[in-house]
Amino acid sequence: MKTTLKTIHTDPPFYFKISRTQQRIIFILLLLFCMTSIVSPPIALLLGLIVANLSGHPYLPLNHKATHILLQVSVVGLGFGMNVINAFSAGKEGFFFTIASIISTLLLGTLLGKWFKIEVKTSHLISCGTAICGGSAIAAIAPVIKSNEKQTSVALGVIFILNSLALFLFPVVGHWLGLSQKEFGLWCAIAIHDTSSVVGAANKYGFEALQIATTVKLARALWIIPIALFTSVLFKNESRKIKIPYFIGLFILAMLMNTYISETAIISTYLVSIAKIGLTLTLFLIGAGLNRNVLLAVGIKPFFQGILLWLFIAMASLGAIIYFI
Repeated sequence: MKTTLKTIHTDPPFYFKISRTQQRIIFILLLLFCMTSIVSPPIALLLGLIVANLSGHPYLPLNHKATHILLQVSVVGLGFGMNVINAFSAGKEGFFFTIASIISTLLLGTLLGKWFKIEVKTSHLISCGTAICGGSAIAAIAPVIKSNEKQTSVALGVIFILNSLALFLFPVVGHWLGLSQKEFGLWCAIAIHDTSSVVGAANKYGFEALQIATTVKLARALWIIPIALFTSVLFKNESRKIKIPYFIGLFILAMLMNTYISETAIISTYLVSIAKIGLTLTLFLIGAGLNRNVLLAVGIKPFFQGILLWLFIAMASLGAIIYFI
């Protein structure tokens, strides 16, 4: 996976020729700025996109690992602000939507891949990333199907681009349609690819939406395991090495502590505040890794597949939530 991510995150040709020292200063200042209350998650993502395409990311080789760790720590921290009974009760409807959306998205993705004549492994990775949890699903499925560097890079590029758009679009659409906190939380968890943007969009919408979206999304992420097993059979990979998202267990533990151990209240507020800052920094780093080379590496057909799958899951889940909840 490391070689794949290096392929995606290559320094672009700068619009502004600056020294490496200046590049680092700009990056660090923006990173510190994102730690203030002034910057929201969508703005942090936008700042990351700007620095990626104008001055460049001076620490690009470390970006994916830092983003991965920071996101997991932040999600666990958010668990200290949630009540486990309320969270699972509020998000229980997401279970049925999860099953229906995952199966239908994978089936449609297979059909679109054949229609557009996209390489089978690339098409499957895009479908899994859209159906489950974005880049995490791709990272788990890629070694199972033994995808090469280019196949994984293209799939990640498609998901990262659409995931970034979702962070900006979903809150706007949610307010325009007058969605309730519960409705928006479910919609985010089902229709936005990565956990980072799910949490970022839901947090902007409200606390109840955040609680539902985070719980449903992390429960959805567990579907990586059965989908990876199914994929190993489909692609005839006998090794079946599966990357399990262990941090979800820590998130549940944090909720349990916040719910049943009263002493946790002393530090829970601070931990949640730190977690939200961590999430904002995560989105800044994600944006900082999306330079022009990502767009060039994707290609038209895989991008169309990703867009059509995303529109399908977004519109179908929204309709189901509005009319059946």
